[in-house]
Amino acid sequence: MKAKESLGALSDRRFAWYFTARTVSTAGSVMVPVALAFAVLHIDQSAGALAQVLGVRTLTMVVFLLVGGVVADRFSRIVVLQVSHVLTCLTQASAAVLIVTGHGTLTQLTVIEGVNGAVSAFTMPAMMGIVPLVVERRRLQQANALLSFSRSGLAVAGPAVAGLLVVGVGPGWALAVDALTYAVAIVCLSRVGLPRRTSDAGVERHSMLRELREGWGEFTRREWLWVVVLAFGLTNAIHSGVIGVLGPLVATSSPSIGEAGWGVVLSAEAVGTVLMTLLMLRLRLRHPLRAGMLAICVLAVPMVLLGAAPALVPVAVGFLLAGAAVEVFGVGWSTALHEHVPVGVLSRVSSYDALGSFVAIPIGTFLYGWLATVADTETLMLVSAAVYVAISLAALLSRSVRDLASTVEDPVEVKDPVEVARADGADAGDAARS
Repeated sequence: MKAKESLGALSDRRFAWYFTARTVSTAGSVMVPVALAFAVLHIDQSAGALAQVLGVRTLTMVVFLLVGGVVADRFSRIVVLQVSHVLTCLTQASAAVLIVTGHGTLTQLTVIEGVNGAVSAFTMPAMMGIVPLVVERRRLQQANALLSFSRSGLAVAGPAVAGLLVVGVGPGWALAVDALTYAVAIVCLSRVGLPRRTSDAGVERHSMLRELREGWGEFTRREWLWVVVLAFGLTNAIHSGVIGVLGPLVATSSPSIGEAGWGVVLSAEAVGTVLMTLLMLRLRLRHPLRAGMLAICVLAVPMVLLGAAPALVPVAVGFLLAGAAVEVFGVGWSTALHEHVPVGVLSRVSSYDALGSFVAIPIGTFLYGWLATVADTETLMLVSAAVYVAISLAALLSRSVRDLASTVEDPVEVKDPVEVARADGADAGDAARS
């Protein structure tokens, strides 16, 4: 495949603007994990404090995810994103001001990030439902790879820059940049041009409970979907505990890594993702979930290295490999959803996906915050890595997961007339803007 063809999805004006918006907002967001982690640790140097902030943020996201899926399927997904971005901009700006001025407390950061987590519950389902509306079906994997390339490419420099900012002027400035990028992204999203679904004539509205049941029915009748989500519900709890809680703690206590080194390590993960994305732009995954679940086992490598050899170079190499593995699964999973789930229920299905994948993360962060005080860190990381691999491979026992094939054929659409009307309204609106 020629390089020009690899970028063909950008020829659609709507996708080009959406891609720009995602790129701009990501430019700031990639610095947040480092900035937020060390902002908390500067206030309270303990695993429990970091677990509290990260856990509350994830908990509020989980609580509102299903509502976010219904809202994104019911209204214009672009408008939902814009409103979410406004709120994200305000929350991150508030955190930045508190940290830069030195008035931030652990309670304040916990509350602010809790609000930010709730907002993200509306952002993620909306983003998942937009891509099939702004790009040709045959370019879905390519579009997902381009979005991932943008995210991971920026993440190469972002964490390292955040680490330098933390050391140089403090973590608040990285959060301030994130707030600014969301403001710019709002303007870019206004150029995408999807219709406002609330104005679709003839569309009957059902109750939120009924729409949740419809989404649940679409979710449960696909074995490949709920099996993988169940597996990730468990592995994400492990990953969030080991990498999100124990990782920064090990980094700050290891002379060869430190705060700036932890930023470099996360950048190495992004490099691995970028390199793999270049392949994903050119190669098509014929069995995306089979490849993805095998690849995701590689995420155990940095866990083992952090536990057994917490030195900058080996840990960075481990994260580079993990980044490549995450890309294989991420592109494959997004494409599987876009190809095999009707667009009218896609946001709701993705909200169940996110809920199942993330529901155990608050438990994982709080659990590992406690385990760090009662167990040996090395043993904890090594055991966690072994369990992570076992769960990932167990998902492949399902034939539905192993054999799901990539296709460019149209999926079977939902029969509900409301969804059909919404899809028709979206198509008409897009045609009018062409």
